[in-house]
Amino acid sequence: MVNNEHIPVLLNEVIEGLNIKKDGIYLDLTLGRAGHSSVILSKLDKGLLIGVDQDQEAIEKSNERLSKISKNYKIIKSNFVNVNDILNNQGIDYVDGVLMDLGVSSPQFDEGYRGFSYKENAELDMRMDMDNPLTAKDIVNKYSLEDLTKIFRDYGDEKFAYQISKNIVKYRQNKEIKTTFELVDIIKASKPMKVLAKTGHPAKQAFQALRIAVNDELNVLTKAVNDILPHLRPHGGRLAIITFHSGEDRIVKNMFKDQSVVVGNRNDGPNVEKEKEYRLVNTKPIVASQKELEINHRSASAKLRIIERK
Repeated sequence: MVNNEHIPVLLNEVIEGLNIKKDGIYLDLTLGRAGHSSVILSKLDKGLLIGVDQDQEAIEKSNERLSKISKNYKIIKSNFVNVNDILNNQGIDYVDGVLMDLGVSSPQFDEGYRGFSYKENAELDMRMDMDNPLTAKDIVNKYSLEDLTKIFRDYGDEKFAYQISKNIVKYRQNKEIKTTFELVDIIKASKPMKVLAKTGHPAKQAFQALRIAVNDELNVLTKAVNDILPHLRPHGGRLAIITFHSGEDRIVKNMFKDQSVVVGNRNDGPNVEKEKEYRLVNTKPIVASQKELEINHRSASAKLRIIERK
């Protein structure tokens, strides 16, 4: 097991974007190792931080870290898709700020046994919640050619989705695909040499796609955002979302736009914008600075979007 310190992505930008109040209630729906939450908690006086994660190991590490800062926090083991139940169970109607840092945390990647990484040989797993019955091994060994192709194409933007899926189906006819390296070899064999010679790991997109499928990340994201928005406190409650995948960013961009921008004709007049209950804090996604890119390469694909309730 590797014990690497997780470097929170876009930390300063998130803290500034949440516009933290000392007595506010803040919800970190992707607690991880409390990289962002530890800073949020340090800025609270009479406020409350609620951290949510479905990874028990992450919860234990976060509790250890946050307990050294303040007692003004609670940690709940759950998926952020359950945000309505989480807040209702706590008797909370409105929160001042919500953070969602999507994707897999650095420790989950670095701990090879979790099966997220194409650089470590382990059993194909990729579950963020170890209680989830569906694994990546189940998908590659049981899903149809059509379903596999759709997953790699839609969730990974993989140009060779069909070729990879075809070779997976062919391989599994003789032998179950059990490990990450077995899958990596199949992926490599599915791509031409000129593509393999390019910079970047050839399995990156396919592994990303499998992870999204295992954890149903895009559907969960859509439901969670819809459920969170009404819980933002009127007159300033904010939701900040960091994405690492074009599909995630597209969902967030479109949902935020639907809630904040009125599409009408030119005769609607100049005050038509007031009809919407939310406003975009940033119209273009916030990305990592050159300085951050130099110390944390995982921030390269990160995009931060923030919406505020009026």
